[in-house]
This record gives sequence, structure tokens and C-alpha cells, in this order.
Amino acid sequence: MPKPSIARPPPTTRTRSAKSAAPAAPATPGRKAVDIWVLVYPDFLLLDATGPVQVFSSANDDACDANLPQPYRIHLVSKGGGAVSSSSGVAVLTRPLPRSLRADATLIVSGGRGCGVASVDAVTVRWIARACAVARRCCSVCTGAFLLAQAGLLDHRRAVTHWQDVQLFRQQYPAVLVHDDAIYMKDGSLYTSAGITAGIDLSLSLVEEDLGRRAAVSVAKRLVVFLKRPGGQRQYSSELLAQASDSGVAGELVQWLKPRLQQTLGVEEMAAAMAVSVRSLHRKLRLETDASPAQFLVRMRLDAACALLERADLSIKQVARQTGFGSEYNLRRAFAAHLGVVPTEYRSRFG
Repeated sequence: MPKPSIARPPPTTRTRSAKSAAPAAPATPGRKAVDIWVLVYPDFLLLDATGPVQVFSSANDDACDANLPQPYRIHLVSKGGGAVSSSSGVAVLTRPLPRSLRADATLIVSGGRGCGVASVDAVTVRWIARACAVARRCCSVCTGAFLLAQAGLLDHRRAVTHWQDVQLFRQQYPAVLVHDDAIYMKDGSLYTSAGITAGIDLSLSLVEEDLGRRAAVSVAKRLVVFLKRPGGQRQYSSELLAQASDSGVAGELVQWLKPRLQQTLGVEEMAAAMAVSVRSLHRKLRLETDASPAQFLVRMRLDAACALLERADLSIKQVARQTGFGSEYNLRRAFAAHLGVVPTEYRSRFG
């Protein structure tokens, strides 16, 4: 996706504390429904929009079952309104962008292949900036974070996007504090989420803010999903080092390490193999992968362990030995620390 070339609108001057409102009360006869505005554009990813829509719709269904007013009003919007085709070819019917939002509204920006074009559309980007200056919550799903960043809303804020797009996101928006593992993240009134189905996780957390944990659990049960899924998004990556370039010292080190993962390796040996000093290896790996040599080696071993765990013919102990962790205990500790799950959970999910 090319670097957008339009000038960014200035960030809102409204303070973080002023934008953050207290959680809404559970649905009651006198409570006004919260407006949920879901922004789409041509070639958006269908589940990025329909996943959150279904979460809030299910919360409305629960309220109807309890003879309570519906807590949400859901609106799909786009720049021109009308039918908008997703990247899957399925179109949704939208309203044109509203002139303004209510102060208690929530905006959710979907992601997808079309975000590159949408992020260079001045009308769309300016509308997002204005809407987020007013709305109680401004959210993105997957690569929708690129649109929030282009609007100048994520500078010096913590944010997350799909693991496949983390490197590009960092390159295009260096002022954003990008996290590469969280399923979703909140920074003040700004919420970002990882790839695709993470929009459901984020939306469930918003229902919990508004209506309480019991309501969120009820919606999760209705949808047959976790209220809070175990682990981060790295466990869904086929290669945890996907952001490492094939060139540079990181690419060379990957090739050197692959056949040596079972060995006891130190930073000095890695530096010598790359024909650089220990200090230079640290500096270059930090620039290319945001990891120290020791962290890089652990990631390599985790990559290899994940691949082996997806096979059924090796025990956990064998996987630990073949990837350089030595013992099941060390393997469990590494998985828990870096992926948020244990090897048996990973195998049951992906094996």
C-alpha cells in the first residue's frame, strides 16, 4: 500500500480525559440508545464491519428478550452512501456520512484492501478527524488503524493492527506506538484492534463498558465466542518473524540460525557469524526487527516450535528438545510469556 500523500488534519486539541466518558449504564426504560457508526468504503473486509454490527445487534436481541429498550442504534455509512462492495464481492447498503455525530456516539472504522485508497481520500479522512473530535469512542478494526493514523489521531498513542501489516504501519506512521501482539488496545477514547475477527473482541469489550460484564458474557454466549480469548495475535501468525526482511542482517541471521536452533548459542557467536561486532548486531537487529539478538533467537525458536506443534507425530518434550528450549518447562514458559498460551493450547487450536 503506497504512502498516502495528503496533508493530515491537525489532531484534536480536546484532552484525553475530556474525551473519556464514564461507562454507560445498563439498558433501562429511560436510557437513550447509543449510536454505533460503522464506516466502510469500496473493498472493505466484510467481517471487519459485520462482526461488530452483529455484536451490537445481539446486545439488542438480548434486551428485547428481557423486554428492555434496545441499547444500540446501528448505522453503516460510507462517503457517498448507497451500496458498497466488500473485497469478497458482497455489498452492503449504507447511509452517506452524517454532518456530525452525537457526543455519546461510537465510530468504528473497518479495514480491508481498500484502506489504501480510502486513506488518500481527503473527504473521508477529514470526516474521521471531525467525527473523532466529538464521539465518545473512536475505533478501528484491522487495517482501519491506517485511516485513524492518517487522520492524525494516533500520534504518540498506543495502537495495534493486523500482524501482517505491523511493519508497514510502523514505516508509514513512525509517531504511532505500535504493538504487534494485542488483540485490541485502548488509549483514552481511541480503540484499535488486530486482524478481522478481533473486531468482535473489541466490540464485546465496548458492550461490557456500556452494559456490564453480564450483558457482554450473554452476547458472547449467543455468538459462541470467547468474551476474552486467550493469548495475543502472534499465535495466529504462521511465522512470528514475518516482519523480518529477507535482506539485511536479520535475513542473514535467520538463515544461519535455522539449522542451529538446538545448539547453545550466545550473542558473540551470532555476531561473529554475521561478521559484525556485538554492538553492531544489537543496533542493526533493533532497527530491522525491534528485538535484541537474544529476543530474536527466542522468536526463531518459537517459530520452529509452533511449526512442530502443528504436527501430530512429536511429543511436547521432543518439540522442546528439537527447538533448543531443552525442556517442556522452558517451552511452556516461553509460550506463556510471548504468546499468552501454553504449547498444549496452541496444539489443540492449530494442530
